[in-house]
Amino acid sequence: MIALLLALGSSLAYGCADFLGGLGARKAHVLRTVMIAAPASLVVELLLWPFLGASFGVQTLAWGAASGVASAAAFALLYKTLAIGPMSVLSPVTALVSAVLPVGVGLFQGEHLGPAGLIGLPLALAAVVMVSAGKGAGSVRPSRAALLPAFGAGAAIALQLIFLHQAPSDSGVGPLIIGRAVSSAVTLIAAGVLYRRLGSEKPAYAMSATAGVLDSVANLLFLLAARSGDLAVVAVITALYPAGTVLLARSVLGERIHRSQLIGLGTAAAAVSLLALT
Repeated sequence: MIALLLALGSSLAYGCADFLGGLGARKAHVLRTVMIAAPASLVVELLLWPFLGASFGVQTLAWGAASGVASAAAFALLYKTLAIGPMSVLSPVTALVSAVLPVGVGLFQGEHLGPAGLIGLPLALAAVVMVSAGKGAGSVRPSRAALLPAFGAGAAIALQLIFLHQAPSDSGVGPLIIGRAVSSAVTLIAAGVLYRRLGSEKPAYAMSATAGVLDSVANLLFLLAARSGDLAVVAVITALYPAGTVLLARSVLGERIHRSQLIGLGTAAAAVSLLALT
């Protein structure tokens, strides 16, 4: 139950971070947004170090660095995807890919689900699609230029979560610190190389920094959840992050929550209840 609650918190934080990051990427080049978000995330993890501890063994460094590279790609691809849109079509693509890959890894590594889990897991996957889909999702066809980064973002998010899960369980926030330091470095190097293509638009500083802080919180909650539960279950619950984006869009932007999304939220609640019994 603790793992499920942590995963739900991670999902909500990811959803809020994506909402802000997507809006920020519409105001300036995506790398300008990530240049602020990634270092802001690193600052949060450094502040958590004295409280949660951290070790930096060889495995921690290796898996943390790998998650950092994946994180940098996830930041850029996801925010670019959300900036292009349509969000209602592309969100389920990234969410499903980010859920399915960790589930496969968890089951391959020997994780087993009880009868309730065998029902709850596909139910949660279905909920991921429904909470992401909005009115007109079936009639709007995204371009290849939008679909490719959506698939890439989902894969990058999945790899980031898998790599964090592989880090030693006694390493504290070490993998997060290493990962975010690497992702910040990769982002800044990429921005330096592509400087002339970034345009003159100023990024939304506060929005981008807040997205980075929330992403850091989401990563921490996921790491704690994965250390206390099964990766297959935690990854699917975390992949419900579009629900947070949907609710924020409703409360902040006044967007309507459609019937399929309401059904999806109810399905998610049922799935979480079943997974809690597994």
